[in-house]
Amino acid sequence: VQLQASGGGLVPVGGSLTLSCELPQSTLAEHTIAWYKQPPGKRRDHLAVIAGTGRTNYADAVKGRFAISRDDAKNTVYLQMNALKPEDTATYYCAANHGVPSGGYSDYFEYDYYGQGTQVTVSS
Repeated sequence: VQLQASGGGLVPVGGSLTLSCELPQSTLAEHTIAWYKQPPGKRRDHLAVIAGTGRTNYADAVKGRFAISRDDAKNTVYLQMNALKPEDTATYYCAANHGVPSGGYSDYFEYDYYGQGTQVTVSS
């Protein structure tokens, strides 16, 4: 399954952006889907995850600012990002796993499928 991530762009400080991650021909309720970001020259960090049950979890750095959700009819998971800061500038990736990742939901390499990344730039 090739995930299709989209929605990145240039946004001013304090602005909002919604990223999308489509899982073609998949049943979202059977998957765990997560979002990560990777700033230039830095490691890839976990941001948010939504389980097949619909339960969500967030990294402390984005709690209250980002929201992960899904539309089962569109096979798409969203990451709504608000109050964006310059340090949110990064390439954003989505990852999906059929079921629960065996090594935990925060480890990017525990997932089965990946998107190509979408660039978010927050201008100050």
